[in-house]
Amino acid sequence: MNDAEKAREILAGYRASIDNIDAAVIHMLAERFRCTKAVGVLKATHGLPAADPAREAEQIARLRQLAHDAHLDPDFAEKFLNFVVKEVIRHHEQIAAENGA
Repeated sequence: MNDAEKAREILAGYRASIDNIDAAVIHMLAERFRCTKAVGVLKATHGLPAADPAREAEQIARLRQLAHDAHLDPDFAEKFLNFVVKEVIRHHEQIAAENGA
């Protein structure tokens, strides 16, 4: 086997791992949104606000520390969490509107 063939084989292995990780991330996000939907229903049922800025700030600080500890850019982790939280809040607002809140 020449060097290029070895490199292609190694690349295929990395890509298979990336594909598995991507699948796991999607399944984890789906589970996260299943839980946050339940939170949204609970909030709407009890007249609680869709957003919780104090909780969001705690989560950002926690995720930034986790990212730092994992040698991942904390700014990237914060951007990712902000994206997810924005979508969660949108879902909570939609649930509240559907429940007449």
